[in-house]
Amino acid sequence: MNTRRIAVWTDFGGVLTPPIQHTMGTFCAAQGLDPQVLLQALGKVTARYNTTDVMEPIDTPLITEEEWLAQISEVLAADHGVTGKRLTSLADAWFDGRETNHEWVAVLRKARDRGAFVGMLSNMVPTWDAHWRRMVDPAELFDDVVLSFEVGHRKPSPGMFALAAERAGVPAGSCVLIDDLAHNCAGAEAAGWQAVHFTDTTTAAERLDALLGSALSQGS
Repeated sequence: MNTRRIAVWTDFGGVLTPPIQHTMGTFCAAQGLDPQVLLQALGKVTARYNTTDVMEPIDTPLITEEEWLAQISEVLAADHGVTGKRLTSLADAWFDGRETNHEWVAVLRKARDRGAFVGMLSNMVPTWDAHWRRMVDPAELFDDVVLSFEVGHRKPSPGMFALAAERAGVPAGSCVLIDDLAHNCAGAEAAGWQAVHFTDTTTAAERLDALLGSALSQGS
């Protein structure tokens, strides 16, 4: 038996890219924004949508990115006196200079060569779709891609994990999520998956290698 029965689902932001904190810091520096002020504005706008996840309004999406940014700009001006920051798209600034984690790409290629199903499972904003595709070639790297804005589910909802397992054609217990957010990993485990909390490439690669090795030994 080969490891095709194992479905490896990787996150995008913070796994195939540098940590979100690094990207946020770079973005704030380029825009001349205090990160704490931006986080406060993000939190206020996010609360309007009955969630604490700042990305949920735009990666489901509940509103367009343009509307979301306009609301953030209004809060920055009204609450913090920050003006002249009315962006119409975050994608260009957010992805400018963002580097692909090529070491993790190599790990995923190796897993696929060993027979694993390899997919990308991401809470993605519609207007960011073309940008991430310039960083990795989905046709070359993945067996499937599941994006929140396309399927109407988002991590860590049970529906997202159920759909991904169905798309991979394996039971939940044969799926593994690699994600940089602990609550997404917890959601995957609650859905019956295995999860690797991504903190660095080397550690995640070692854990994934062990999981694939275990599958090989069980199939021998």
